[in-house]
Amino acid sequence: MSYYLIILVGAVLVNNFVLSRFLGCCPFLGVSKKMDTALGMSGAVVFVMTVASAVTWCLDHWLLKPNGLDYIHTLAFILVIASLVQFIDIAMKRFLPPLHAALGIFLPLITTNCAVLGAAEINCKQGSGFGESVFFSFAAALGFGFALVIFSGMREKLEHADPPRCFRGIALALVTGGLLSLAFMGFSGLVKLPY
Repeated sequence: MSYYLIILVGAVLVNNFVLSRFLGCCPFLGVSKKMDTALGMSGAVVFVMTVASAVTWCLDHWLLKPNGLDYIHTLAFILVIASLVQFIDIAMKRFLPPLHAALGIFLPLITTNCAVLGAAEINCKQGSGFGESVFFSFAAALGFGFALVIFSGMREKLEHADPPRCFRGIALALVTGGLLSLAFMGFSGLVKLPY
């Protein structure tokens, strides 16, 4: 049990995919203007990253490695992720139209979100078991969502600020993101990570 706690703390705080590994920066910057869209994107990423990790682990261990097809695992992983994102897109359009409209182009961009593919690749390279791989991906997705929600809250507060003209817009978002990343660096060394 403590091993899974270490994975959770490590993936959420120490090696946060966005703030430490710098994976998934496009949706991090693009969807973080409003809390509602940040929460919706976080939920979609948690679902896609967790399910994609489970499917890609099975695909890699039961089909690709036994048949000597290791060299196409990245292509196969991208196809799995694209299929899951298409499923999310259809489900959101049907059941959550306002959130689907608010996420806009960023929902299909989960397909190219390198954090999702990065989790599948890390699990493949580590050679860990199924449960550990899926839990790591779930924890990494929670870390992504945690960072996205914090950053969204900060950006909503900064909407009421009056920064100098050269810091308005994306410049202020990048500086804020950099400061948030520096704050998360304070967690380094908190736990010794298996990943």
